[in-house]
Amino acid sequence: MQKVSLEALARQQLSQAAASGRNAADTVVGGHEKVLRQTVIGMTSGSEMGEHENPGEATLYVLSGSVRLSAGGQQWDARTGDLLLLPDSRHSLLALADSALLLTVAKLG
Repeated sequence: MQKVSLEALARQQLSQAAASGRNAADTVVGGHEKVLRQTVIGMTSGSEMGEHENPGEATLYVLSGSVRLSAGGQQWDARTGDLLLLPDSRHSLLALADSALLLTVAKLG
């Protein structure tokens, strides 16, 4: 059994993102070699994750802040407490405010 404080990790990743001037992330469950992976991501306001592929079924839970997900000419805004189901297509993410996120991915195949 392992216990992880998502609030503490969110604060840590936001602090690292602010200090480095780029996004910060820490995988807390699984990894690239596993089917399931959960990662806490810190993004400062205005930062972006450029367009990229979805590696499998994925959700994005907004721990704090607000973000905009874009895919295929559509956009969805999410804020603290919202859960986004990531599309099975190329997509990008923009931080509308300093944000901490929990990305959950279950790789296909």
